[in-house]
Amino acid sequence: MQSSGRQAETPGRGPRVLVVGGGIAGLGAAQRLCYHPAFPHLRVLEATARAGGRIRSERSFGGVVEVGAHWIHGPSQGNPVFQLAAKYGLLGEKALSEENQLIETGGHVGLPSVSYASSGGSVSLELVAEMARLFYSLTDQTREFLHAAETPAPSVGEYLKKEIRQHMAGWTEEEETKRLKLAILNNLFNVECCVSGTHSMDLVALAPFGEYTVLPGLDCTFPGGYQGLTDRIMASLPKDVMVFNKPVKTIHWNGSFEEASAPGETFPVLVECEDGGCFPAHHVVVTVPLGFLKERLDTFFEPPLPTEKVEAIRKIGFGTNNKIFLEFEEPFWQPDCQHIQVVWRDTSPLEDAAPKLQDAWFKKLIGFWVLPSCGASQVLCGFIAGLESEFMETLSDEDVLLSLTQVLRRVTGNPRLPAPRSVLRSRWHSAPYTRGSYSYVAVGSSGDDLDLLAQPLPADGRGAQLQVLFAGEATHRTFYSTTHGALLSGWREADRLIALWDSQAQRPEPGSELGSAPRVPGSPGGWPHPFL
Repeated sequence: MQSSGRQAETPGRGPRVLVVGGGIAGLGAAQRLCYHPAFPHLRVLEATARAGGRIRSERSFGGVVEVGAHWIHGPSQGNPVFQLAAKYGLLGEKALSEENQLIETGGHVGLPSVSYASSGGSVSLELVAEMARLFYSLTDQTREFLHAAETPAPSVGEYLKKEIRQHMAGWTEEEETKRLKLAILNNLFNVECCVSGTHSMDLVALAPFGEYTVLPGLDCTFPGGYQGLTDRIMASLPKDVMVFNKPVKTIHWNGSFEEASAPGETFPVLVECEDGGCFPAHHVVVTVPLGFLKERLDTFFEPPLPTEKVEAIRKIGFGTNNKIFLEFEEPFWQPDCQHIQVVWRDTSPLEDAAPKLQDAWFKKLIGFWVLPSCGASQVLCGFIAGLESEFMETLSDEDVLLSLTQVLRRVTGNPRLPAPRSVLRSRWHSAPYTRGSYSYVAVGSSGDDLDLLAQPLPADGRGAQLQVLFAGEATHRTFYSTTHGALLSGWREADRLIALWDSQAQRPEPGSELGSAPRVPGSPGGWPHPFL
């Protein structure tokens, strides 16, 4: 494969661009490029039968449930997902209110409506609030080490545990209350694991933790489903842009590829699909999840990625956070209940308990959120992260239902509590093109690694420019793990391509028509037939 000397483009036709992955990063990049007249030859290759990626709303229980992204985190004017959702009319009145946009949550999960202990019966909400104040004040402190010369511990988890041990010295209650306090704190550690998408906070690096930016606004949901947003973006694209069920096998870059339908023209990139289809292009925007990249690192790029990019992909964390939906005929909770916390009395963040996963996976479950009732359905949504979450994916629906029925009977103290009538759950670790939920900055990595992952190839500036570009939540230094980070990253890479085109269009070569023949956004593209 020869490296092409300059970027080949058919005069007046613009470059061929491929976007790999139809999540919100890929859709955002595609929408931005489609609005620019220089990009008439654009395709989005999506491995599955649907767009949206980790945004996935399903009709179930008589309504809509979010199998993937749940909330807009920080729904305010600085959040492009919020702005787009508002523009499309997808949000409720409360979410749109100025009052809601101004609330500062600090990124912390709200207090539960009720807290149940594994011994049966409720836990004092005053005690829960006291432990939450302690835990959240300590997590706020972890953000202060961003520019420190050295940190008191390598990870967020170890720092929090060190501080909790010091606070314990001042606890004067009887032993049973002290143990209950630690059990509540253990639940809060597990909540933070769900937020960070990690198995343990001991895996999350302390120094860069403060770089994640929390936007103002009380987190809100989409009444008609989050996927309404990606559906609207997709509907704005020309009808032939999306190509479904097209998993990519290998991206060949830094080459000189030809195509029978374009004699004399060479392309620096060739995208080879699992079904044998091959698509030459000038630019490829890779938006696949980091979990997929980690798994396919050895075969997905040819030639292999530069060593420093490979190292960044290996070092950045990527974990699993799953949901388990339970449908009941009648609610066992109070009408005003929104969030049920489950506290396991025998647990402590200061002890490394390692029971067998099959015996105790459900202890990682942080509790349940009550979903808005739809007709006759009463639905709870539980969250669970880490290795326990991945183990849960291997169980049958019947096993999960049985285990959680036993848990609920135990914590409510009601052995006759009716079993849920059905269960639905996410399985993000098992999903072959996702392999987890979202990224975090792991011990041994930093924000520099996310920036490194975002850098286009070739990095040396030789050969055709911007052959392979990278977008997705794991490429956004301050908004990683979020839908708004993903959307912004897609826009960023689209803008990078637009800037390259604009600079070339301003300096046309003699005899070239670069920059001419503008196209109305949405008009038919010019890909050869094999693409369709």
